[in-house]
Amino acid sequence: MKFVIQRVTQASVTVNQKVIGSIKQGFLVLIGIGEDDTTEIADKLVKKLIGLRIFEDENGKTNLSLKDIRGELLLVSQFTLYAECKKGNRPSFTKAGKPELANQLYEYIIEACKKEFPVVQTGEFGADMKVSLLNDGPFTIILDSAEIC
Repeated sequence: MKFVIQRVTQASVTVNQKVIGSIKQGFLVLIGIGEDDTTEIADKLVKKLIGLRIFEDENGKTNLSLKDIRGELLLVSQFTLYAECKKGNRPSFTKAGKPELANQLYEYIIEACKKEFPVVQTGEFGADMKVSLLNDGPFTIILDSAEIC
């Protein structure tokens, strides 16, 4: 499982020219589900996401978490995070989780985050989405279960 976390001052996701999710200050999280991922792995990454202290305190140090600043979450499923580009120029996505598993885990992650944060917005699984963001910093963190679990 992979989370690409971008600290944003605003972000939104659009499907068919309609905004379906929008946040102010917080995290835009692109979520990639792999073929071997489980709810246990999801729990570990969500716990790490919740605890990340990448917002500045009164001294300008990255010392505050999303909860500390009462930030918002926008969660977007993105299977292309599992692209393999070793051979040729056309990416392979064979290590991405099958759609049924990926959607189940994506929904699980959404529900886990809703237990922790009052504002959790989402994209639409499997849809052609347009994502807009104003990256704050820029500040981007990649959580990879291969490195954390």
